[in-house]
Amino acid sequence: MSDSRAHLLISGLVQGVWYRAFTERTANALGLKGWVRNLPDGRVEAVMEGSKPAIEMAVLECKKGPPSSRVESVEVRWEEPTGEFGSFAITH
Repeated sequence: MSDSRAHLLISGLVQGVWYRAFTERTANALGLKGWVRNLPDGRVEAVMEGSKPAIEMAVLECKKGPPSSRVESVEVRWEEPTGEFGSFAITH
């Protein structure tokens, strides 16, 4: 079971710029599990489970985003891990 879980809400120019694919690649490279999706209000939401250092590294990458994005803020809420995820994927 994962030792940490973070729920992220990312604001800015983050839809239509490959942000979800960027987040999925980053999470998979760091061995994280969970999901990422677009929200109707223009934000991106993600849930990540894994080691706290790996999640913290992913959050730093999410603050940068892919080259075509413009990240304004990343809200992070730490939660209790559930171990419900088998991989990290883009969802809708």
